[in-house]
Amino acid sequence: MHALSLPTWWIHVTSVLEWVVAMVAVQRLGVVRREGGWRWLSLAMLPALVSAMAACTWHLFDNSPKLQGLVVFQAGLTTIGNAALALAAWNLLRQQRQAAP
Repeated sequence: MHALSLPTWWIHVTSVLEWVVAMVAVQRLGVVRREGGWRWLSLAMLPALVSAMAACTWHLFDNSPKLQGLVVFQAGLTTIGNAALALAAWNLLRQQRQAAP
């Protein structure tokens, strides 16, 4: 694991774990508020999580050129994840505006 220093690995791994905690927190907020849009937001966070895991995997193998496809996959998931998060946030806003008196 020459590609990253130990502190950089620590940041990568804790960021992935933090994202998982955020997904669970968003989902639970939806349950507490009884608003289904929050569950969609939590689900929309999944591509970004997989993207981060792909990046960590690439780094684990010393950024091997043989895994260049993984980098492309990660970039695609980042794009899909950003779009999914934008749509889920818009959907949540739309639902909350409809529910407002």
